[in-house]
Amino acid sequence: MLTISKLLHIALLMLLGSTSVAIAANSEPAAAYTLKQAVDYALENNPNLQMTHERIQQAQAQVGIAKASFYPQVTSRLTYEYSDNPSRAFGMIIAQRRLNFSGTDFNHPGGVNNYRPEVMASYSLYNGGQDTALSKAAELGVTGVALQDSATRNQLIEAVTSAFYAILAAQEAHAIAERAINAVQSELKQSQFRFDAGTLLKSDLLSLRVKLSEAQDAEIQTANGIDLAKTALKTLLGLTVNDPLAIAEKSVWTVSPKSPSFTTLLEQALAQRPEVQAAALHVAIAEQHLKAAQGAHLPKADAYVSYGSDSKDLAYSTNRDNVTAGVTVEMPIFSGFATSERINKAQSQLTEAQMSVKNVQLSIENEVKTAHLHLNSALARLDVTANAVTAAEEALRLVNEQRNAGVETVTRYIEAEVARDQAHSRVIAARYDALRAEANLNQAVGYWK
Repeated sequence: MLTISKLLHIALLMLLGSTSVAIAANSEPAAAYTLKQAVDYALENNPNLQMTHERIQQAQAQVGIAKASFYPQVTSRLTYEYSDNPSRAFGMIIAQRRLNFSGTDFNHPGGVNNYRPEVMASYSLYNGGQDTALSKAAELGVTGVALQDSATRNQLIEAVTSAFYAILAAQEAHAIAERAINAVQSELKQSQFRFDAGTLLKSDLLSLRVKLSEAQDAEIQTANGIDLAKTALKTLLGLTVNDPLAIAEKSVWTVSPKSPSFTTLLEQALAQRPEVQAAALHVAIAEQHLKAAQGAHLPKADAYVSYGSDSKDLAYSTNRDNVTAGVTVEMPIFSGFATSERINKAQSQLTEAQMSVKNVQLSIENEVKTAHLHLNSALARLDVTANAVTAAEEALRLVNEQRNAGVETVTRYIEAEVARDQAHSRVIAARYDALRAEANLNQAVGYWK
């Protein structure tokens, strides 16, 4: 997200940094988006958001894996053995129910084949609370990934909104630039007539040609800037660089007259931001992992049952089947310090999670404060730049009248026109900065979670 945001900012600076803008011709038909349509399309097609959806599915599957330990574990197997070891062979003969005292040489039974198809089931009676703790951690993990999805959604909508406004700013700047280019070309044509008639200095004519060259140079630079802005928005929408893209002609951009107080915004952010809730959830997950690690010191109890039959071939008979059932209890004594180290690791992870709560709060506080300051600054700049536009328009009108009267030179007229165009560009930049700061502020308080 940050990289895309920087690209948008660079592109806008390129667009508004000169007095003329030109958009490269594109013969391909483009799908026109309103802001709402762009946001909705991004929510459906943005790869990052789709990845978080898949992580939710993975987390839900992890819950099922964790809960599997609460169910009996059933397996089947087929074992084949061959032995001429007297004790082993004698055991096979007994298991096959074919012991014959009169015809058996117990010291030399010969080679014996034994096939044993078998079904086994086991059930964990107690595992030191490890299964319960890991199951709870997995369930909390689902909520955590859902919060991550919410945070990604919040960031995505902010990025799409900023990108959308960047293109609107480019379009408005383009209209101003077209007016400036047309004015220079018209003035150059009239000045050429005056020069040919001997009533205009050659230096004035050359000044106009220099201004036209500057406009043409700006056209080359800003065309690339527009492509960068569109590419950034396409990435957010999940489009390829070759897909056509356009903004609906009726799209408007308005700025709120003022923002709420910082205290109110910070309270909203700490209450709404998914990152705050996720940080607290990570603490709870770490606590469950610590319990699971500590449970390794406690005894374990398992019940098991096995059903199968033994035979010298694979022929099955109920006369040779057998059942074995039992309970095992284990008490760990020494694991080479592995259990202690796992506990230390889990304890450290818990401490880290607890510290991250404070870190997230500070980060959000900084985001809210920065966006709030930027918005207030941009709103103040809007008032100043609007007044500057009014003054620049009036100055250009007066200089034009004086020039027509032969009092002012072409150079002075060009300077006034440049000042007018720059004033309009500053208005556009201030408006875009305000809208972008407003979008950042909405994201900072979790408005789009």
